[in-house]
Amino acid sequence: MSRYLLKSKLCWRAFRAEEQALKTYYHGQQSLLDLDVERVPMLAIDLEMTGLDAQFDQILSIGIVPIEEGRLILSKAEHKLVKIEGSVGQSATIHGILDHHLNRAVSPEEAMSWFLERCQGQMLVAHHSPLDLAFLQKGLSTHFRQGVTLMAIDTLAIEKRRLMRQHEVLKEGALRLGASRARYGLPVYAAHNALIDAIACGELLLAQISAIGQGERVKLTELLA
Repeated sequence: MSRYLLKSKLCWRAFRAEEQALKTYYHGQQSLLDLDVERVPMLAIDLEMTGLDAQFDQILSIGIVPIEEGRLILSKAEHKLVKIEGSVGQSATIHGILDHHLNRAVSPEEAMSWFLERCQGQMLVAHHSPLDLAFLQKGLSTHFRQGVTLMAIDTLAIEKRRLMRQHEVLKEGALRLGASRARYGLPVYAAHNALIDAIACGELLLAQISAIGQGERVKLTELLA
């Protein structure tokens, strides 16, 4: 999608937004589209959920880590547990979050306010971003009582495009976060912790940008294609 079309969409969303926080978010995204990637403040994110269907499942935790001038700012990394209705059920076998862990969790409303505040002036980064964004957009839309559309760089989509350009055969699992990191010589991390996966995603993006640019500047819109 062209930079001008993206800007038009963001301008329209800002006009339609009823909450000032949403207007500020959309305007902030517009201003990022003209920048080279190394100048774009980013926020790598990851979620753990009770399932994969944003219409029925719930967010359990959110991990975020800022990326500034090509560096992950670990001192500003944050992780929030989020209260849910009912039990985590069998999903605990994947993420390890148990019902009693949520005793110290924030409410979904608090989580959404916190998340949108951290998003201001930042470009989101996620691995398989449509999944995470679906949950976040639902949560934000419920909180603000109007539709919310987020934008993100998708490291999975970037990796898929790179492999296809190289005429690689995409084997099952080849685009998972760990497999994608391995192609850049990045270390193995324990999976299914929102903060660790957010850090892993951020590191992967920096490696991808280096490989794509090969010493040349990379425009943000190249990664959003």
